Amino acid sequence: MSNKPSSNVRELTQLMTVPEILAALGGSVSRDTFYKWRQTGKGPRCFALPNGELRCTVADFNEWLNALRRTAA
Repeated sequence: MSNKPSSNVRELTQLMTVPEILAALGGSVSRDTFYKWRQTGKGPRCFALPNGELRCTVADFNEWLNALRRTAA
């Protein structure tokens, strides 16, 4: 058996919490604003854990940022 982590394990280690997302945005976006973006479909794609906390993959976060950049250009 190989000691390499499976792609699913690698993907799970690349999840961002809401505070990490806010920090990645430079700390200038409030938690309330982030949740308003989510309600209106303007935020990054996230999913809820069974305890209700949100997570976003790094790939989805980067895709969302790149889409914003393309729209602004």
